Amino acid sequence: MKIANDFLWGGSIAAHQCEGAFDEDNKGLGIMDLVTVGAYGQPREIHKQLSSKDRYPSHDGIDFYHRYKEDIELFAEMGFKALRISIDWSRIFPNGDEETPNQAGIEFYKNVVNELLKNGIEPIVTLYHFEMPIYLVTEYGSWTNRKVIDFYLKFCQTMFEALKGKVKYWVTFNEMNHIDPQTEASDIFTYIIAGLKYSELENKEQTLATIGYNMTLASCLAVELGHKIDDTNQIGCVFGIEPVYPVDCNPINVMNAFKQMDRDFYQIDAMCTGQFPAYKLHEYEDQGLTISITDEDIEAFAKGKLDFIGMNYYASSVAEYEGADEGKSALFGGLQNPFLPTSKWGWAIDPTGLRYLLNYTYRKYGLPIIITENGLGAVDELTSDNKISDDYRIEYLSQHIQEMRKAIELDQVDCFGYLTWGPIDLVSATTGQMSKRYGFIHVDLDDDGQGTLNRSKKKSFDWYKQVIESNGEHL
Repeated sequence: MKIANDFLWGGSIAAHQCEGAFDEDNKGLGIMDLVTVGAYGQPREIHKQLSSKDRYPSHDGIDFYHRYKEDIELFAEMGFKALRISIDWSRIFPNGDEETPNQAGIEFYKNVVNELLKNGIEPIVTLYHFEMPIYLVTEYGSWTNRKVIDFYLKFCQTMFEALKGKVKYWVTFNEMNHIDPQTEASDIFTYIIAGLKYSELENKEQTLATIGYNMTLASCLAVELGHKIDDTNQIGCVFGIEPVYPVDCNPINVMNAFKQMDRDFYQIDAMCTGQFPAYKLHEYEDQGLTISITDEDIEAFAKGKLDFIGMNYYASSVAEYEGADEGKSALFGGLQNPFLPTSKWGWAIDPTGLRYLLNYTYRKYGLPIIITENGLGAVDELTSDNKISDDYRIEYLSQHIQEMRKAIELDQVDCFGYLTWGPIDLVSATTGQMSKRYGFIHVDLDDDGQGTLNRSKKKSFDWYKQVIESNGEHL
């Protein structure tokens, strides 16, 4: 196999990290609009109501809401074949339970999609990327309540119909797989996925199991709905997955590594095999947790199978083992790998892990895969002539693309796209910082919200342009 001529090179962004305009054109309050700026080692604060004394980065983002034409023009100059965006649910249904949608919100996303198409860029639309209306959390209990599935499906139907004939690729959820009662969840991960603080949950294990099930069911129902509205729609779901290695070849440690890695896959199993996995239900039963599955649910799993899998890849980890004294991984738990360097934010840099994960996932499910996020968060420094020579970013991406090519060309993995995370600098979801930069395009904005918001090209801009022009040959 070779990288296809129509391979989707591009990038991914999310509404709450770039749009801003949090109170314009009838937008409602979303869950991320209540999260303050933080830093590495300093968690973001999650508020119940807005405070005039604190800074909430989502309120301004990078002003993509008003500057999207300028940004899309820059993406087109790089030669982007695709851009993954997200729809802010609270911009379409401000509270989430309205009878009729907010037309101004629909028009904004129509305009963005039209601008992408005008520039020859395939829009890939994520329907849920941590942008739930806060009202659905406070009044309905978020994804613990099955009514929220109905509200979500109404939102999905609204966007499927509004963008019919313009958008081919859809994503139901981003990284819902981090909700699991077996993991040590943190407030920020539980909050960005479901709008709930882990530390405040009364019955943590049962609540996480219920949320995970309901979101999985919602995805399957959305896939079925999207296919009914337009049978040409290709609908996937995006998962944040990382390889988990054993510390040695002790069979006990190998088994632990397998179990720690595989716990992130139960939702993918449910969405690809046509049924919620029996092993997971038995695990819940052993833990005293209950999941209510109806006949309608069983039918939904059978009919709502994914067309493709989206893979967010940043790092790998080592499985925890008895007597371990290594530091914890900064991403999803596990331990740091002593054979690998780490980023400034403590994420292991492991290009080979991407090839491993592509092989593992493709051979497990046989579905096409698109890499929906991959990138390096780094502190960029302007030189005296106002340039950014981000060779470290070029090296990181080059190494990962090389491993992706091996997976396609040597291992026969069906991978149809590579989207970098944050092709333009944007707000970090985990820390709220601007100084944790991923982009090929620099945005003049600091962690305090100060700056001109002017856009400028980094050295990596021209490099990625050449990568796309050569279809991955020039690295």
